[in-house]
Amino acid sequence: MITKRKLLGILAGAPIIPLGGCSQGQAQSQWKFFSGNPVIGNAYGSCFDPYVILDDGLFRMWFSWRPKQAIAYCESRDGMVWSTPRVVLTTDPSQKGQIEVNRCSVLRHNGQYVMYFTGQSVSGSSIYHATSSDGITWSRTQSDPVLWPEFSWEKNAVMCPDIILDEQTGTFRLYYSAGEQYEPDGIGLATSIDGRNWTKLPNPIFTSVPSHAWERAKVTACNVHHVHDWYYMFYIGFADIHHASVCLARSRNGIDNWERHPDNPILSPPGRLNFFQWDRDAIYKPAAVMTETGWVMFFNARRRHVEQIGMATHAGLSLGFPETQ
Repeated sequence: MITKRKLLGILAGAPIIPLGGCSQGQAQSQWKFFSGNPVIGNAYGSCFDPYVILDDGLFRMWFSWRPKQAIAYCESRDGMVWSTPRVVLTTDPSQKGQIEVNRCSVLRHNGQYVMYFTGQSVSGSSIYHATSSDGITWSRTQSDPVLWPEFSWEKNAVMCPDIILDEQTGTFRLYYSAGEQYEPDGIGLATSIDGRNWTKLPNPIFTSVPSHAWERAKVTACNVHHVHDWYYMFYIGFADIHHASVCLARSRNGIDNWERHPDNPILSPPGRLNFFQWDRDAIYKPAAVMTETGWVMFFNARRRHVEQIGMATHAGLSLGFPETQ
């Protein structure tokens, strides 16, 4: 029988477990979490996988809205206060078995907006293409996907597109993730002249390093920025299937010889003991925006099954890699 005195002794020696409101996770290399996080979620239900561009001084975000099984849009002047989300793209009835569209990437090019997005069925995922004159009303350019699983490493899922334009050659690059349907395994690259017909590299260009605890399971869902002579890749590192952090790497050509940031992971969740923190289990799907004075990153985070979108900032454009001649 445990007496009152024994119980008090046990409680006195027990570790203090934070119950919420005291942690925003860990931010490295001059990144700072916004104290008002999350910026999107709460009453909207699970909001995840944001993609953000800075368009004439306006933050424009497209994100995956799980209760609607659709892609939603909202906008903000400061990244902190956002307009009410609206659905802008839903499933395509002509695609048999498609149950959800999500995980998109948007590029403004030649006076229009182009979107690459993921269409999912119970058995697999592929990447589709749409265009818009205003970023809100979208038209699919074709019903069939522009990218689908072909190589053995892609298994049954190709998803999480990230589109950039090589200004020097005029070639589009589409970074994507592939592998398992629940969370893909690695990152691949496809190139195109017209944005519709793509040539894939046969093997992934970026895979996990098992010796790094924060990404030993898999790496996915990158966001790539070509700045001066470097391609900077923000990506998700999975410690295991349920726990993830945001990491950073760079490459001269954006294809191989990736150098991981010495402070990885740059954003990581507060941990399992922070029971009530909105970002307790995972911080992932980075969407970084470079401004005149620094970087703003949007990401989704998860506590149990609820996902919401948060923000972090980085003063200055240098991302903290060692100086390289």
